[in-house]
Amino acid sequence: MSQFTVPCVIYRGGTSRGLFFHEKDLPADHELRKWIFLKGVGSEDASHINGLGGASSHTSKAVVISPSEREDIDIDYTFIQLGLGDQTVDLEGTCGNLMAAVGAYAVDEQLVPVRRNDRSKVVRVWSTNMNFELRIHVPLIEGRAKVTGSYKMPGVHDKGAKYVVEIINPGGGKTGETLPLGAQNKLSIGNRSTSSHTPTDIEYSMVDLINPFVYIRATVLELNGTELNQEVSLRVEALRSLEDIRAEVAVQCGFAQDQREAKEKSKAIPKIAYVAPPQDYLTSNGSLISKSDHDILTRMTSMGRMHRSFAVSGLLNLAAACLIPGTIPYQLCQKKIAENVPVVIRIGHPEGVIAILVDYDRKTGQVRSVGLERTARRIMGGDLFIPDRTGISPNIE
Repeated sequence: MSQFTVPCVIYRGGTSRGLFFHEKDLPADHELRKWIFLKGVGSEDASHINGLGGASSHTSKAVVISPSEREDIDIDYTFIQLGLGDQTVDLEGTCGNLMAAVGAYAVDEQLVPVRRNDRSKVVRVWSTNMNFELRIHVPLIEGRAKVTGSYKMPGVHDKGAKYVVEIINPGGGKTGETLPLGAQNKLSIGNRSTSSHTPTDIEYSMVDLINPFVYIRATVLELNGTELNQEVSLRVEALRSLEDIRAEVAVQCGFAQDQREAKEKSKAIPKIAYVAPPQDYLTSNGSLISKSDHDILTRMTSMGRMHRSFAVSGLLNLAAACLIPGTIPYQLCQKKIAENVPVVIRIGHPEGVIAILVDYDRKTGQVRSVGLERTARRIMGGDLFIPDRTGISPNIE
């Protein structure tokens, strides 16, 4: 079978990695685009052995960038979550980690003007998946996105240059409301985390901000939130319960018609996490995190598996939820505010603690912005070879 090529760049952003494409380099045929994304990552094999993915949800990603026609916006950003051993091509969510790399790509590909002696550039980005504005503060060196620096972020071994990502008015991107089902709700589902399979009323909060996230208390799964990922991964029934809850909420929100569709076609949203109050715990590399070092403790799954760290979109969502009265994260978070000022929420996750800045308007109940710090690195660029489905290379001009 012959192959054709597509220009592609690989970036790491935060703790994610993805294939970056310029809109003009992709075919107009959306089915052919899906083919390029799937074969580029190697989604048909869970190992991603036949592509450039990394056998995890945070490395099975693609991004499409184009100049924006919107006023006061530089570029449009479309995110694609790809499958692990299946043909999933999901454009319903977004990736907060790769947002830093989106800013770097815009600079490196000369999609925004910079001068050689500029120290930084604010790239204004529109998320086409979620319909909100991003402001990405990109550090520069000699007119290029800077990579090396002194900033150390959890989940990445090397220090790097600090990127600041801000999301403006991030609530309600998929449903139109930050709390489409109210601050808390209940559902009945068989409790598969124990020997009993009788229906159990489970309290949850569904927060639609950046990406829609479902939150339950860790105790629902007979967990305390400090467990290592490998321990939770052995709790097959607990993972199954998490997916059942996620799928049921997807139906309630209108993301899917039934649980089957939610599990087969709506794997990326909503995402689900369990939360707990601050506790002393060990990170995945054995570092001790003190109870006093974080305000809330959490773990999440992505595409049915435990997430190695925690999705940035989820960190931003959870930090905001911690300030929204009535939600489960609000009830478990140790930090409370009484004034209308931006506040930092410290989130404990498997690889450490992340600080998120939230600007929440207590008077209107609206989240004005959320932001965090990341690093990014351009890894390689060139021609991506894609097997031709028909034996005849398509014209992708």
